Amino acid sequence: MNILGPDALVFGVDDLPGCRQYLIDYGLRDVGNDYFEALDGTGIVLRARDDAALPPAMGTASLLRETVYGVADAATLDAIEAELRRDREVTRRDGVVRSVDDMGFALAFQVSVRRPIALAAEAINAPGAAPQRAPNVAAVDDTLPALPRSLSHVVYFVPDSAKAEAFYTRLGFVCTDRFNGVGPFLRPGGTQDHHTLFMIQTPPFMKGCEHFTFHLGGPTEVMLAGTRFVEKGYQSFWGPGRHRFGSNWFWYFNSPLGCHVEYDADMDLHDDSWAAREAPMGADASQLFLFQHREKWAPGGPPPPAAKAAA
Repeated sequence: MNILGPDALVFGVDDLPGCRQYLIDYGLRDVGNDYFEALDGTGIVLRARDDAALPPAMGTASLLRETVYGVADAATLDAIEAELRRDREVTRRDGVVRSVDDMGFALAFQVSVRRPIALAAEAINAPGAAPQRAPNVAAVDDTLPALPRSLSHVVYFVPDSAKAEAFYTRLGFVCTDRFNGVGPFLRPGGTQDHHTLFMIQTPPFMKGCEHFTFHLGGPTEVMLAGTRFVEKGYQSFWGPGRHRFGSNWFWYFNSPLGCHVEYDADMDLHDDSWAAREAPMGADASQLFLFQHREKWAPGGPPPPAAKAAA
């Protein structure tokens, strides 16, 4: 099935003003009706936690109320509806198919709102390769917008990752890599992104959204956007660094949305010839390397805190 990936995530929150400001500071654009979009039109929807129009809450601390997937065309929407009607309740209204997965996550499917975008990727110069930047073109630009380009992926805490994976396999998702005993990275049929969904097996009381992320234009944009976010007072949770599975650069932050929020860039692409890898969950498997944000420092001044600690 030609599912492209998540179009939007819908949250029911307690602090609407705080969440609005958070998403604007993160780099999304407020286009009205509490929809905050990336450059390609994918985005985040905010609603009050007690909004009666929302799907039911999960009964845990999670504030995610619905994952909206974008599909390529009406034929894909018809196929998804037919598949889901085999064993569960499905509604269809105004071009949106809605149901619930086997873990209780509310799902919606629609012909995708994604807009084509034409933006340059980060360019590098390296010995032995043709220059990607012409002479006299400086790579460092303090005015670089470093804005989220597209909703990349969502990560679920689930009580039964095998059962959850089987459900999404019915919809054409394939496993690209796996942490043994933890969960799979899943890629739907309409994209080559390493994953748009990752699941982590946890006790039932933790069920919900662990994090979501948007793609940026390269590692420099991740570092720049993350640094600006820290300077606005938001708390870094993990990163910056680079993952092994997916190879994407990352930087995670705490948020008022009941989950972590990530910036990412430069994710691997895979087709159907890719053979999924497996590894135990652990620090060595999770990241190739990991930095920790520090205030700026220049040689000649007092050593940064890390150097003091190592002395």
